[in-house]
Amino acid sequence: MELCAHRGLSGQAPENSLSAFILAAEAGLPWVELDVQLSADGVPMVIHDESVDRCSDGHGRVRDLSLAQIQALDGGSWFDPTYAGEAIPTLADVLALCLRYPLKVNVELKAYEVADLPALCEAVAQVIEHLALPADSLLFSSFDTQALALMQRRLPQVRRGQLWQRIPADPLPTLAALAAWSVHCDYRHLTAHQAQRIKQAGYRLHCYTPNDPAWLVQATAWGVDMLISDHPARFAG
Repeated sequence: MELCAHRGLSGQAPENSLSAFILAAEAGLPWVELDVQLSADGVPMVIHDESVDRCSDGHGRVRDLSLAQIQALDGGSWFDPTYAGEAIPTLADVLALCLRYPLKVNVELKAYEVADLPALCEAVAQVIEHLALPADSLLFSSFDTQALALMQRRLPQVRRGQLWQRIPADPLPTLAALAAWSVHCDYRHLTAHQAQRIKQAGYRLHCYTPNDPAWLVQATAWGVDMLISDHPARFAG
């Protein structure tokens, strides 16, 4: 079973920060997960929420703020004063770091209500192509099936994982249409029957965001392939 650091090592550093990804690499983790959305001037930014309010000293929606406005914010003090001045990074910043270490990256495409999905997917694809990241070091995921379909056409060589909080009654047609590699689901809603069905159909099963090591026994029994955790070290060894 593989371990993935959710938004970097977010139990120890500000989520989706360069510090969190560096800590994940130094801990020897093979995978990190991050969230990406566009700034007002079309730059892919690594931040989860629709707004900058929770994880910085600023206010406003990411899509309404320019790169310069976002990177002028303090993205670390909210977590701990030792991270004061930590910038909200661009996707290019994070992927370049992951390429150096190296780390494999699960890129979650954030598709908020008025997001321009074609623009987001094209911008992400251009960053990946510019950095010449190997396809097998990447995985796209999204709750929005359209975003994954766009990436299937734009970068078909990069694997795709459909995100669901609750796996639907009949997930297989969606997965087949995407030529998906994996299913990503909330571990709290996963059942043994669903896990068996996903695995028998030939898909990998990735679960977010377990932090209690007691769940490892069940995950192992159900054939879970990856745990996406804020505290992955709790599941190691």
